[in-house]
Amino acid sequence: MSGPGFAPATYVQLTQALVAHELVHSFGISEREAADLLGLVPSAVSQYLSGKRLRSKLAAISTRDDARRIARGIAQELLATDHPREFSPGLVLEGAREIAGASGRSPMPPPPTHAPEPVDRQVIAFLSRRVALEHTAVADCMRLAQKSRDELTRAIFRQIASDSLRHAEIVASLVSYLDRGLIATTATGVTRSDIERLIRKEKVAESGTLPGLARQLGGVMGLLWESMESDERKHEILLKHLLTAGLGPSEAPARSSARRSGRRGG
Repeated sequence: MSGPGFAPATYVQLTQALVAHELVHSFGISEREAADLLGLVPSAVSQYLSGKRLRSKLAAISTRDDARRIARGIAQELLATDHPREFSPGLVLEGAREIAGASGRSPMPPPPTHAPEPVDRQVIAFLSRRVALEHTAVADCMRLAQKSRDELTRAIFRQIASDSLRHAEIVASLVSYLDRGLIATTATGVTRSDIERLIRKEKVAESGTLPGLARQLGGVMGLLWESMESDERKHEILLKHLLTAGLGPSEAPARSSARRSGRRGG
């Protein structure tokens, strides 16, 4: 792990501090709960948040958009898992590696295959407001999760908060691409076979669902199960569309041509 000016152990502490800040200020949980999720003593989180520990280093690293984005992702994963203390060391270490290795600049999108087109600035302004509204929804939902008296109701509000945070990150990424004049991109680093393999695994998982389970659950239990089913349907749509419209020209046409020749040969 390397980075400008900080030792590896310092990056781990900085990552813990950034994640603690996200948990408390973005998700609205208490310092004690944040400490429990991170496997830290409450006083450590309190010192991170008050600036008594790593004040100048934390001030420098917290101005980096990439570092805050990584910390939000870790916070989201810790809130989503049933046993966060088991996963927090690995998540924090991996996040520290990413933060230490990054240059501090947002990654550039793939080169455009056509000249950038002018983008309506009102669209960008609208999307920027959407980011702020999604963050407000995150905070509201986490407050309601704290107010809830049972785990299943908390799960609903945490799920909405997690979705809203993910939406905010997606919209923020869209804005960064639009600012560069890009209105269309293709997937990079994945192949058609990668996506097809994932689709097969998703279908295997769905086939193991107990028939009629949705009808047997009511109230909040039924709502949670339906939300999972909705997510599965959304995943199916996303992966299918990624196959048909999201891959680059080097991947999609070659495979489609092979399928056409295979049909002629049959």
